[in-house]
Amino acid sequence: MSARIWAVRGATTIERDQPAQVLAATRELLQELFTANGIRPADIISIFFTVTPDIRSEFPAVAARELGLADTPLMCAQEIAKDGALPLCIRVMLHFHTELDKGALRPVYLNDAVKLRPDLVSG
Repeated sequence: MSARIWAVRGATTIERDQPAQVLAATRELLQELFTANGIRPADIISIFFTVTPDIRSEFPAVAARELGLADTPLMCAQEIAKDGALPLCIRVMLHFHTELDKGALRPVYLNDAVKLRPDLVSG
């Protein structure tokens, strides 16, 4: 089987906008994505993070750097401020090389973010 390039999504939430919570939640989300999809740092092409407008204390990309992703392109952006949207939410889209089929990819939704994609959360 030859390597392919895919993207996998994930999201999590925090209780309060505090740097330590942003970093801890982002590290947990990334580590869960790595484990669920067999992703090694050398496999990663880039990671795109978004946060809801109520998160302003820290960039999620800092957590990726703390995990050793020093040479990985990272970008952070703000989600659209939509009424009724899930608050205090960190989202990620990770592009990587893999031999997995697209159907074998495992997105990860943690904490209140399971509400975003209940169809993908096993009970």
